[in-house]
Amino acid sequence: MTGGRKGRRSARPDSAKGRYSPAECTEAKKAKIEGGPDRDHVSTFYVERQILTMRMHMRRFTRLTNAFSRKFENHAHMVALYAVWYNFTRIRETLRISPAMAGGISDRLWSMEEVAALVEAADAPAKKRGSYTRRAG
Repeated sequence: MTGGRKGRRSARPDSAKGRYSPAECTEAKKAKIEGGPDRDHVSTFYVERQILTMRMHMRRFTRLTNAFSRKFENHAHMVALYAVWYNFTRIRETLRISPAMAGGISDRLWSMEEVAALVEAADAPAKKRGSYTRRAG
């Protein structure tokens, strides 16, 4: 057997180079942020863990998938939905309640139907305004 499939893989090494190589850094800004943090609780672990969790739950943050957003607006909406799902509808194993309940923001676990109803209410067309009468004065 001569390698039909193996031969095809090595036929285009330059075309895959752009897809699998990291993006080029175009800009970096250095900014001083001041405050009085408690040095015992300063860590990048929490941010890195949240980013990893987001990437694992939403495939649009990984490359070479068909779940990417073509419009930035759609991407922003998906991130907002993820944040609501993660904080209000998902029970954390370590807390045994949702993060919003643990933080005192919500007193109950939300359902995805409630989240969808909020989205639909926000997208509802504005009601027709009544007649305008000028005030005397």
